[in-house]
Amino acid sequence: MPFSEFSNYLTLEKNYSKHTIMAYLKDLESFAEFAFEGYEVRSIKEIPYAIIRSWVVSLVNEGISNRSINRKVSSLKSYYKFLLKTKQIEANPLAKHKALKTSKKIQVPFSEKEIADVLELLKEAEGFEGIRNKLIVELFYSTGMRRAELVNLKYSDVSLTQSTLKVLGKRNKERLIPLLPSVLSTIESYMAARNELEMIRDEDYLLLSKKGVKIYETLVYRIINSYFSLASEKVKKSPHILRHSFATHLLNEGADLNAVKELLGHSSLASTQVYTHNSIAQLKEVYRNSHPRNTK
Repeated sequence: MPFSEFSNYLTLEKNYSKHTIMAYLKDLESFAEFAFEGYEVRSIKEIPYAIIRSWVVSLVNEGISNRSINRKVSSLKSYYKFLLKTKQIEANPLAKHKALKTSKKIQVPFSEKEIADVLELLKEAEGFEGIRNKLIVELFYSTGMRRAELVNLKYSDVSLTQSTLKVLGKRNKERLIPLLPSVLSTIESYMAARNELEMIRDEDYLLLSKKGVKIYETLVYRIINSYFSLASEKVKKSPHILRHSFATHLLNEGADLNAVKELLGHSSLASTQVYTHNSIAQLKEVYRNSHPRNTK
């Protein structure tokens, strides 16, 4: 594998998911194929920016969206940063590259009613998978955690006595999230059902399949999509939209932006501020109720 060192770096130091690493490697291999087939280059480490620019132009001509092209270039930029860090190159050819312009993609969160409807569907959940699925929905909406964080939750990360959950986020950054009484109750029900499984292979992990192995990201996506398809007509129904809903609903109820930032595990406030645009409905309500010129 030509990018094995970089792959190990992403796995061991950056703690990226397998899915993310595969996407990075696919982008790099695509670029390498373009460079080696069209130009007389001996190594990807020696490629000048002019060739990279030609690659970008070829992607545009293929009709690939600017957003997708920027993602591919970002993979390449990360690779060159790695080469620079490990002193395999002296300069990053992408240091002055400017990303292509893209239109802002607005993520529409679930409404409080849509989430309430799903929780109502899950209210009388029975059996191991039913209770587990209920817990997955409740954990996403009550903690705002990422899908990869949920999949990698350990059994030992739950503290029933402290009513907290320890989450391992990006760059191995840990954060403690308080748990609601209703979620604690579901966790207790789930643990009882979990203990009745015929075999548990991945004992360290909290959320398992009925075969006793750690759940995986595509299964989690299918679970969220299937339940919210029954309650919502939104195009996108994913774990990330639940995370989005968690942040938006907290801000709508007046939560402090910095507190939401800590709960989400963001490294900068700018990342959290993308959720504030959804609070416009709340601002309109305040405006209607408070402005002296409002005739009501």
